[in-house]
Amino acid sequence: MVRLGMVIDLKRCIGCHTCTVACKAEHHTPPGVFWAKVVRVESGKYPTVIRQAVPLLCMHCKEPECEKVCPTGATKKKADGTVTVDSKLCVGCRYCAVACPYGARYFTPEWKDYFTGEKKPSSQFAEYSKKKWLEESDRGVVSKCDFCEERVKQGKNPACVDACPTEARTFGDLDNPESEVSQLIKTRRGMQLHPEYGTDPCVYYLPAR
Repeated sequence: MVRLGMVIDLKRCIGCHTCTVACKAEHHTPPGVFWAKVVRVESGKYPTVIRQAVPLLCMHCKEPECEKVCPTGATKKKADGTVTVDSKLCVGCRYCAVACPYGARYFTPEWKDYFTGEKKPSSQFAEYSKKKWLEESDRGVVSKCDFCEERVKQGKNPACVDACPTEARTFGDLDNPESEVSQLIKTRRGMQLHPEYGTDPCVYYLPAR
């Protein structure tokens, strides 16, 4: 069995948002849709306050709450552990978005041009971008990160992994104890985000310190 997962090294992440841009370029997501994003988290007390960049994406949970509440079966967990959304089955009820404890899902009622905010594309590239988005995710449905399913089928890494300038992201098989992701989790004290939710995320973080 293969269970795909990702390890993000917080010591290497510089908060440059390259992952966010790479994801948008790969999937042609419209304004307001961020399958990959970076937030800033502050901890500690003055004068020893720490501000840390934390990349976020769908956690592809082993026990996904989103799948449990989906009334049409649009949200599915594949054999490799990847959680996907079938836009042909999704009715846009957004139960999954409410159930997701990581805020990883987005609802897009209508496609809009990135620069004008209009429904009509402002350029030839925008026309292409609209076509690709509607082919992949459509409108009136929920969308999210799918670990770049098409790239993985071709033997490639997700776009955010290959684009990261500091190589903060590693992608691989969590069920293989000899894989790079498994070794990083074991030797660098890899941790899940909010393990108390009981969803068993497939995205792990390596501590910054």
